[in-house]
Amino acid sequence: MADCVFCRIVAGQIPSTWVYEDELTLAFMDIGQVNPGHVLVALKPHAENLYQLDDAQAAAVQRTAARVARAIRDAFQPLGLSVYQANGKAAGQTVFHYHVHLVPRHEGDGMALSWPVKNPPRDELEKHAAKIRERLPRA
Repeated sequence: MADCVFCRIVAGQIPSTWVYEDELTLAFMDIGQVNPGHVLVALKPHAENLYQLDDAQAAAVQRTAARVARAIRDAFQPLGLSVYQANGKAAGQTVFHYHVHLVPRHEGDGMALSWPVKNPPRDELEKHAAKIRERLPRA
């Protein structure tokens, strides 16, 4: 879908700080970091929501999310990790491309997300992404 931001990220038309990539998924740093290590896992083929995924696509997203979550744990030692998907107008989303958020949680973190969020510089995102990549198991 030409006007989809995530499709353009997948195609390399919009720069992003990638963390992991395989045949069906792409994991990249969220430009609106809630916490260091906040990663989005997106399905490469365009699908607007979970209902449109077949079993193989859903499994691929979950497999990538689990792999990246373990790397986030090892890189940042959070107390926990919030994993959520919030797609569609009802969730206040402006990107209609299926994705999952992996948000590390630390002491004193609230669950509420504020908007607009802090946008760290790209070099800070790259530093966070590198810490996660270093801890990913080799496929």
